[in-house]
Amino acid sequence: MSRAAALTNSKMIIFMLFLGNLFSSFDRFVINYGIVQISDEFQLNASASGFILSIFFLGYAIMQVPGGWLSDRFGEKIVLFSSIVGFSLFTALTGLAWSVTALLIIRLLFGVAEGSFFPAGSKLISTSIEENKRSRAMSIFLSALTVAGVAAPILTTVFLVQLGWRTMFIIIGGCGLCIAVLYWIVLKPNIKNQSTRSKTGVATPEQLTKGSFKRLLKTPLIWRLVIASFGYGFISWGTSSWIPTYLVKERGISLSSLGLLQMIPALTGVIFFLIAGVIMDKMKSGTEKWLGAFSGIALAVTVYLMFHAETITGVIVFQCLIPVFSAFLSVIIYSLPIKRLPEETSGSAVGLVNIGAQVAGFAAPLGIGLIIDSFNGSYDGVVWLLCAFGLLIFLSFLTLQSGRKPLAILNIPEGG
Repeated sequence: MSRAAALTNSKMIIFMLFLGNLFSSFDRFVINYGIVQISDEFQLNASASGFILSIFFLGYAIMQVPGGWLSDRFGEKIVLFSSIVGFSLFTALTGLAWSVTALLIIRLLFGVAEGSFFPAGSKLISTSIEENKRSRAMSIFLSALTVAGVAAPILTTVFLVQLGWRTMFIIIGGCGLCIAVLYWIVLKPNIKNQSTRSKTGVATPEQLTKGSFKRLLKTPLIWRLVIASFGYGFISWGTSSWIPTYLVKERGISLSSLGLLQMIPALTGVIFFLIAGVIMDKMKSGTEKWLGAFSGIALAVTVYLMFHAETITGVIVFQCLIPVFSAFLSVIIYSLPIKRLPEETSGSAVGLVNIGAQVAGFAAPLGIGLIIDSFNGSYDGVVWLLCAFGLLIFLSFLTLQSGRKPLAILNIPEGG
């Protein structure tokens, strides 16, 4: 392949990953707004609403390691396609839920279907993008989450007001299936075993499953990133899932105003995700730990100030700062495995790291709902819990070794 063709192909890959992640992220965000109508229809308290918001992340977390392994074993393109088809179908089924139990089961299976997408996408970046451009590619991939955060508030509130939550989920599911068709045409996935990759030090899938996955579990780098991922995920998903309800019920914002206001911090996130990727590719290797540690403390302070702001304007201003520090944390956490570890293990490595954020995604909405009920509707306990996770991020990065060289495949040293 010529240099120009390779460049064009890499741009198309990044675009397709962005598009797929944009839609999968949008699917996740809409429930945060739809829960207002869902809780009214099914007469749910805060704890039950939190459980519905959380159950997706349980299924998502379950599939992180299997999704990474499947990508390493059978190829990332077929895993990406299968994931989009699966989560689109369960998005549509959400709108057909006839009971709380049915809704919980559908959302759990939705999480399982979507769980393979991120590790498979990260694997595709590792195998298709040059190492010195992977942080930028990852930042574009991740920025889809914040772009969805821009689109979701306004589009979702319009859907909810005009059509209701059930029709909204059915329409979104149908759009997802169209994107799946596009993936099949552009990426041309296949189900052939990739064992032919065994050349001069490059491991086969059989070697991966027998050796390097166990070595990944013994790598301190992975576990420190898992801890940081959990803290980041708890703050990120905790605030994104409950801020809409908080603004409506505690600050008296209408649904139509909510959509417009929540676009502002989401736009901040889009900008800083792209900036973070460029900065991380240009930074000296080993300095990530200091930026990560600073961002953890900054998140804790920002969350505290947001909940204690006296005006709606103050809440939105501090909410706009959360994506700034979250962008750097996310890019650092998910680009380090694909930069320091061999591409043959990248799917499994990112899947392992992402377990932290997705377990937090399950625990945060549910835990926050329980805390709100136990504090008789007050958010005071929630604030201190979120601040504590900012401190956890700080400590995990502070103990991260400033390694420079990629770890060798099937011979990953014990030190992180």
